Amino acid sequence: MSHTLVLNASYEPLAVVSTRRAILLLLGGKASTVTETTAKVRSATLSLNAPSVVLLNHFVRVPRRTVPLTRKSALARYGHVCAYCGRYGDTLDHVVPRSRGGAHDWRNVLIACFRCNNRKADFLLSELGWTLPFELKPPDPAAVDVIAGRSQPGWDEYTRPWNTERIPIAG
Repeated sequence: MSHTLVLNASYEPLAVVSTRRAILLLLGGKASTVTETTAKVRSATLSLNAPSVVLLNHFVRVPRRTVPLTRKSALARYGHVCAYCGRYGDTLDHVVPRSRGGAHDWRNVLIACFRCNNRKADFLLSELGWTLPFELKPPDPAAVDVIAGRSQPGWDEYTRPWNTERIPIAG
């Protein structure tokens, strides 16, 4: 069965649920359909198009979550792109090396290719004359399910891709 994006009443993405769960929200009067697919869902007395995006009728207050920093989540966030040269990257790099007191958090970790990661070693960017093309910041928790690879083409206008969260540094 496919997945459905659930939006809060404020149009903020909340979760990705199964289409079956989304239909239960619709039939229970808790949500309304924003977009639907061409796939039909049938029962003995009902036939409707499967929802792709549903909007909750009432605002749900959700406590702020944090996205855990793992290799998989960092690779997905930065799209396997090296922050230094723009080529394919598959290694984590600490901007301020851990050997120099750098933290293992979203404000200090990015993706680098093997070559750039080895060239940087345990140097600071200023020592090499390198600069970052974007500001490092924690990811938006609302996009957690989208980063997990369950995004669908019609959801782009409701979710922010993680790759665009790399904010250019004003210079």
